[in-house]
Amino acid sequence: MKPFADLLDRLVLTPSRNGKLKLLVDYFRTEPDPERGTALAAITGGLDLRSVKPAMLRALMADRMDEILFGYSYDYVGDLAETIALVWPAPHDGAERPVDAGPTLAEVVVALNAATRQEGPKLVEAWLDRLDSSGRYALLKLVTGSMRIGVSSRLAKQALADFGGRDVAEIEELWHGLEPPYLDLFAWLEGQAEKPVSAAASPFRPVMLSQALEAPDYGRITPQDYAAEWKWDGIRVQATVERGVRRLYSRTGDDIGHAFPDLLEAMDYDGSLDGELLVARPAGGKPGAPQVAPHEGPPRDDIVVGTFSDLQQRLNRKSVAAAIMKKHPVFLRAYDLLQEGPEDLRTLPFAERRRRLDRFVEGLEPTRFDISPFVPFESFETLAGFRASPPHPVIEGVMLKRWDSAYVPGRPKGPWFKWKQDPHLIDAVLMYAQRGHGKRSSFYSDYTFGVWTGPQDAPELVPVGKAYFGFTDEELKQLDKYIRDNTIERFGPVRSVRADPDHGLVIEVAFEGLARSARHKSGVAMRFPRVSRLRWDKPAFEADRLETLQAMLA
Repeated sequence: MKPFADLLDRLVLTPSRNGKLKLLVDYFRTEPDPERGTALAAITGGLDLRSVKPAMLRALMADRMDEILFGYSYDYVGDLAETIALVWPAPHDGAERPVDAGPTLAEVVVALNAATRQEGPKLVEAWLDRLDSSGRYALLKLVTGSMRIGVSSRLAKQALADFGGRDVAEIEELWHGLEPPYLDLFAWLEGQAEKPVSAAASPFRPVMLSQALEAPDYGRITPQDYAAEWKWDGIRVQATVERGVRRLYSRTGDDIGHAFPDLLEAMDYDGSLDGELLVARPAGGKPGAPQVAPHEGPPRDDIVVGTFSDLQQRLNRKSVAAAIMKKHPVFLRAYDLLQEGPEDLRTLPFAERRRRLDRFVEGLEPTRFDISPFVPFESFETLAGFRASPPHPVIEGVMLKRWDSAYVPGRPKGPWFKWKQDPHLIDAVLMYAQRGHGKRSSFYSDYTFGVWTGPQDAPELVPVGKAYFGFTDEELKQLDKYIRDNTIERFGPVRSVRADPDHGLVIEVAFEGLARSARHKSGVAMRFPRVSRLRWDKPAFEADRLETLQAMLA
């Protein structure tokens, strides 16, 4: 357990991507099987230890420590595993327990997988008594499955690629056919065995990404070289069917099909589609199936495409109620065809893949699939006008794809560009702050902000969004000090900050879009809000009003 504990400690304290990669590669190189494979599964979310849940850990603490004192400790630290690791007391019997390296990762996984819900917490309690604070932290992160150490599944796969001198695309295509502790994978990466043959049907195919279009490349964009499409504000997905197995992947390769069983049911084909997942309903609430979108021209007018907030009602759910599926039905707006039957199309030029996509989608259920229409343009100036004034509020810009481009993994420069609309900006007032997680657990780094509403002579603030990025480390320290100096109330881990017309911190907030929301008191919900600037110079009463956001909706 100690090498894994040391790895987690160093990953949390290492901010740079390259530094994290080096730590992971060194761990894979020095740790034996099955320890390194078990650690990889823990970091990538590949373990599901059902015999221990966070509520059970809280119950263990309640038996060892005053609940109010633990609550204060948890509020201060901001992370359950870290809090328990730091405050875990000695056993009630007063007997001294020798602190040792504890069980190995593999021993923990085997024991907990064989344990019942009653046995699991007892095992964890015995291990916590044997470990130091670092080991306890690693154990608790392992059993809860909530790492929060700044390492994504994609980063872990890149570390594997670096470790074995392979392309990360090879790792991603194999990934869903592998199981912990990945003995065959590590043997191949170390040159001791042949490349594993993935037996998994409907594998994930690494996605092709775009570069942001900037001024130096404007001159490259011509109708002869590039196709233009609308950039829709949904989520990029890959819908694959092979040998009867239906899978829906996010762009990072996570299987999200459990949240969208209605779309999976409609995937009655053999192939792999790349596209945008959106919510849509028939226009005017009229019954009947919407028709497939035109291949060129404006978006279809027989459906109402929902906002990203509508889609969020179904994201990150293990199961979805029938009422939610009926209220927020989803469909796939196809961009590309990667596989048709047994034929891999990714090496073909985009123009040919698109022609085959047109034919492919014609045979699919029209309420669940359509094609992203092209945006005909005669000049770059014409395209700039389309980008500035799109025909639908859920469009956030245009996509540009070279007609002759193959579908290649990663983000190559030149074949595909995205040209998003400029972000919206408002001035808001800081209202609440909460501690962050990981390396930010000692700072107030999650901010709720609001705008003014009500009469001019007696305005009130109404919350309109939350942001936790967009500022520098130095600005974070300044914000943290301001929050501590201006706290007027505390609600557990949340602090209420003084905010009135005569005193308050104005934050310039950038966001991608806005939608109506019955769940928020303000009636609006922001898309991707982030801190753009700290307006130390601006009086709080000069911040924007709710009417400004309502006008944006109109």
